[in-house]
Amino acid sequence: MQTADVLHGLRTRVARATGFTPTIVAYPGYGTTTWVRVLARVVLKSKPPATNGKLRGWRAFTSVHVRNSQVEVEIDGAIHTVHADSGGLVDVVVEASLDPGWHTIILRSKEAPPAEAHILIVAPETTFGIVSDIDDTVMVTALPRPFLALWNTLVLSEKARTPTPGMAVLLDRLIDKHPCAPVLYLSTGPWNVAPALVRFLERNLYPKGVLLLTDWGPTRQRWFRSGQEHKNNNLKRLAKEFPNIQWLLVGDDGQHDPEIYADFARSHAAQTAAVAIRELSPGEALLAGGRAHEPRSEFLRGEAAWVSAPDGAGLAQQLQDLGFL
Repeated sequence: MQTADVLHGLRTRVARATGFTPTIVAYPGYGTTTWVRVLARVVLKSKPPATNGKLRGWRAFTSVHVRNSQVEVEIDGAIHTVHADSGGLVDVVVEASLDPGWHTIILRSKEAPPAEAHILIVAPETTFGIVSDIDDTVMVTALPRPFLALWNTLVLSEKARTPTPGMAVLLDRLIDKHPCAPVLYLSTGPWNVAPALVRFLERNLYPKGVLLLTDWGPTRQRWFRSGQEHKNNNLKRLAKEFPNIQWLLVGDDGQHDPEIYADFARSHAAQTAAVAIRELSPGEALLAGGRAHEPRSEFLRGEAAWVSAPDGAGLAQQLQDLGFL
């Protein structure tokens, strides 16, 4: 038996013995007028104590995922039976017939109370969309720094996290110019912190969007998941699901965003509207382990427009000059 299986079995027994109960944690999803991608997680979760809303990040990691749970998804009266994977994650595509805009669906299981998920249906005529990184792009978290990453993730309340200057205004202006554009927040962060991220985005007036996060911890094949692979796979998936949409890719130069976005721009030139990179300050870059190389040659990045600035205001000015605002 794999070490991960042994640890999970032990955590499950302890959780059930100490009163943890099955819970469906529903995440925003997306789709077209004929299908939807449903995202949720089934976990054993403790009842949080009264905290006056000041939740600490570590509580998100006390839950234990429930493997291979059966979940019923109700969409406009139609019931679909799906299953969570070995990590407790529900990530499935089901048929649906919904009008463009936001909708609410219901998820149920035998043990857990029902949960609601919001689903964004993209209009068929949509030709522009936004994919944005989170860490050090819309939120200053300094994720690559081991100590501060641990502090931000496990201790700090989302109310104390710092929004990146000007980024909320930039994204809001883009939505004003392109009201049908879907917004997807693509991050290597774990699903455990999704509720806190949603509250952070709402509190700081970022456009409502869909989170695309990843599992946290080891798999059967490796000890650490690949963040680059997660981002690459989701970008390729979006390109396949929405062949008529050109994407504005927003990230920062503290990790691998320039490399990932440049690769997408080369392989999916017709679906890349532009790349916008937030430049870390010298101090942020130093603590992040260096600044990523920004591909400036047309050969490296394709023909996509490429803008960079230290904040949202600088990016907005350049994107306005290009006609995106």
